[in-house]
Amino acid sequence: MIYDSFRRTSKSRNVNALGVRIGPTMLRKWLPRILIATALASLLALAQLNVTQKRWYKGNLHTHTLNSDGDSTPDQVATWYREHKYNFLTLSDHNHLTDIAGLNAVHAAKEKFLLIPGEEVTDAYDKKPIHINSYNPASLGIPRHGTSVADTIQNNVNEILSTNGLPSLNHPNFGWAVTAQDLLAVKGLGLFEVYNGHPAVNNDGGGGFQSLDEMWDVLLTAGQKLYGIGVDDAHHFKQIGREFSNPGKGWIQVRASELSATAIAAAIAQGDFYASSGVQLSEVTTAGSDYRLTIEGADWEKMTTYFIGDGGKVLAKTFDRTAVYHFTGKEHYVRARVESSSGGKAWTQPVFPAR
Repeated sequence: MIYDSFRRTSKSRNVNALGVRIGPTMLRKWLPRILIATALASLLALAQLNVTQKRWYKGNLHTHTLNSDGDSTPDQVATWYREHKYNFLTLSDHNHLTDIAGLNAVHAAKEKFLLIPGEEVTDAYDKKPIHINSYNPASLGIPRHGTSVADTIQNNVNEILSTNGLPSLNHPNFGWAVTAQDLLAVKGLGLFEVYNGHPAVNNDGGGGFQSLDEMWDVLLTAGQKLYGIGVDDAHHFKQIGREFSNPGKGWIQVRASELSATAIAAAIAQGDFYASSGVQLSEVTTAGSDYRLTIEGADWEKMTTYFIGDGGKVLAKTFDRTAVYHFTGKEHYVRARVESSSGGKAWTQPVFPAR
């Protein structure tokens, strides 16, 4: 059919775009070669796409073992996450960097599961707990103390950065320790927990203290570039109940080119992930003038998506499974929160269209 169509066209025109006369003999000689070359070019482009194509990896960045205040061994903890279809895990024991080589020798599998080194650098100021996780560090971070809450956070962030770790502030409302005003003075942080599954960390605020969502918007509105993670902060694997800090309550989905510590850490640092306490997204894109989410879930679930901007203002609200926000060009930042009728949520990362 291609040949017949080309032959009819060539008869009507007689010459190609270069002014060369095309006859049936030349056409029969060169058309198969042209088609083969086109097919090879297409296959090469597809192969290149497959090399660079990214996928989603599910992981938890905050959990504890017997090496600090957890109730289970590192092997038991790694087994739980491996058996529950997580792709990566960080054991973040207090002021302890677990040697994960032996665990990875047992549990790791290419593109299936990986342990990434980490530590919860645990400090305090005036009896207020200051806990900052370090992801993929080269060495143990030592608590550095400070003369205020903000100074303590800054000194420990600097310590983590000196070990080539990626710092993340944990549970700001635990002990009502950290406020948005404290964090406004901190440099080099990059990450904080917008959701933590521990029952005593006060994610929703109260009594005059801001929720973690509200705190995030204060910081973003002030010009900080801060990404929000979700974790379970699991301590209890042998006792299950609302009063226990059990696994599986919070996680992140990271979009990366491969399952490696370097690729996962780089994607997190770039904000190429979303946090979840139960909602799954299959698509998060900000191509062109749109911020687009595709939301998964059971047929009976109802979803509400809020697109949020400066000062925590709701810029748009939709009930569609494909949620789209059209940038106006006036936004300082836009992020999204998806809420399910089942109680789960998802938080996507802020984008900064005006920057």
